[in-house]
Amino acid sequence: MVQAQDSLRLSLRQADSLFLRNNLSLLAERFRIVASQASIIQARLWDNPTLSVEANAFNPDKRRVLDVAQGGEKIISIEQILVTAGKRSKQVALATESAHMTEYEFMDLLRVLKFELRNNFFDIYFLQNTLNRYQLQISNLQSTVTAFESQYEKNNVSLRELLRLKALLFQLNNDKTEILFQIAEKEKVLKILLNLDSPLIPIVNEAELNRYQLNDYNAPALGQLALQNRGDVKVTESLTRQAELNYKLQKSLATPNLRIGATYDQSGSYVNNYTGLTLAADLPFFNKNQGNIKVARSLIDYQKGLQNQKVNVVTNEVAAAFQKVQYVENMVQSIDSKFSEQFEQLNKGVVENFQKRNLTLLEFIDLIETYSESIKELNRLKADRVGAYEELNFTVGQELFR
Repeated sequence: MVQAQDSLRLSLRQADSLFLRNNLSLLAERFRIVASQASIIQARLWDNPTLSVEANAFNPDKRRVLDVAQGGEKIISIEQILVTAGKRSKQVALATESAHMTEYEFMDLLRVLKFELRNNFFDIYFLQNTLNRYQLQISNLQSTVTAFESQYEKNNVSLRELLRLKALLFQLNNDKTEILFQIAEKEKVLKILLNLDSPLIPIVNEAELNRYQLNDYNAPALGQLALQNRGDVKVTESLTRQAELNYKLQKSLATPNLRIGATYDQSGSYVNNYTGLTLAADLPFFNKNQGNIKVARSLIDYQKGLQNQKVNVVTNEVAAAFQKVQYVENMVQSIDSKFSEQFEQLNKGVVENFQKRNLTLLEFIDLIETYSESIKELNRLKADRVGAYEELNFTVGQELFR
């Protein structure tokens, strides 16, 4: 017989730790960082020298093949490119900035995935709370239905009453199944993020959720904090810097490189064993890299436009997230602190009072439906509250509530 896997009980701190260690997307992104740092090494390297050898294929006077001995002919040349106008340092600067951008992309990926992790973690926790209440209600209602079936067989209750109770039970079971579907979908996402196979049970100390408070935060200050912290903002800034560095590089490419070398000619020159120095450079009469320079200059304006747009998007995202927190806090504060406790006390006596006929069937069904719906909405509100604060963390790019 196949044994069911034991569920893994995780606190938020443990989930965060596992996420940083196990998440495959983060592990893969770290290789991109290593690769981008290697490109800096490549940019610093000098060009290799070029060695060329020319040998006498056939000496018609001596009728010798490959005659390179005394009296034969061979030419040996070596050439080295000397990069001018600071091209190499500009290439290194561009590669370095590109490597920084890869790190910023990693930061942004971490921000996005962590937000997804937190959302699913708390959603599962509060859905599980709702599920537990539903299961208790279903168990109590099932006992009532069983008792009514017995009474129906004795003609003490009508078929209409029995069927109405069964319909209520059916409705609650359907709602339970829907909650199970939601939990399964969110657990799938959570297991992918943590790279785990076993079932997960989030553990939350609800008293610790009181850390989610706005305190003295305000939207403009948080907007400025987001512009300093967020990886996607830094990516757009890096792209602008790369465009500026590429413009400088393209301008430097208009200056020709020098090629310096030496040649040895055994017997083909005006004297035997000739040795000469060579110096060469392209003459920039036609191609002065004009097109690439113009493209690079236009890309600076393009990237600056995108950067300004990103600033606008981020500040509005923070303002919207801040507003959501205010809305949900107002909703939470509007609920009577004793509401949940009073509802629980009322629910405890519902089944007993109905069985004693102190409640009519309609009153009983109304109370069961109201309780179940209220429990579901209350847990959703709690999840929405935590989710709103986590969204504010996400938009700011920093964990504000510890």
